[in-house]
Amino acid sequence: MLPCCVLLAQLLCFNSSVSHPTVSISGFFATVSNMSVDWVGYGYAALVASGGVIGYVKAASVPSLAAGLLFGGAAGFGAYQISNDPNNIWVSLVTSGALTGIMGKRFYGSRKFMPAGLMAGASLLMVGKLSLALLNKPQAS
Repeated sequence: MLPCCVLLAQLLCFNSSVSHPTVSISGFFATVSNMSVDWVGYGYAALVASGGVIGYVKAASVPSLAAGLLFGGAAGFGAYQISNDPNNIWVSLVTSGALTGIMGKRFYGSRKFMPAGLMAGASLLMVGKLSLALLNKPQAS
C-alpha cells in the first residue's frame, strides 16, 4: 500500500516544467525535480485501463477487466519510468508490443474495430513512438 501512496504523491507533487522543492509531512519528498512527464504514456495507460472497465460494465467480462487493469497498470508504470528517466522505455515497449500482438490478432480474426482494432492501433502507435525514442537515443562508444 505504501509504494502506491508514494507513487501517487510523486505524481501529484511534481510539475513537469518547473523545478521546485516539495516537502511533505514525513519528509519523503524533500527533493528537487526536473522531470518531463510522459503524457502520451499516461493517456495510453488510461485508455487501456478504461477499456477493461468498459468491457466489464458492458459485457460483465471479468477477464477483460483483469487484462485491462493489468496492462493499464503496467503501461502506467512504464510511463512513470519514462517520466523519471527518458532512456528507460522497456516496460512501456514490452507492454504496448504485447498488446499490439494480442489485439492485432483479435482484430484480424473479427474485423471489428471496437475494441480490438482501436487497441491494436493505439498500441501500434505507442510502439512506434517508443521505437523512435529508442532509435534517437545517443549510443555510447
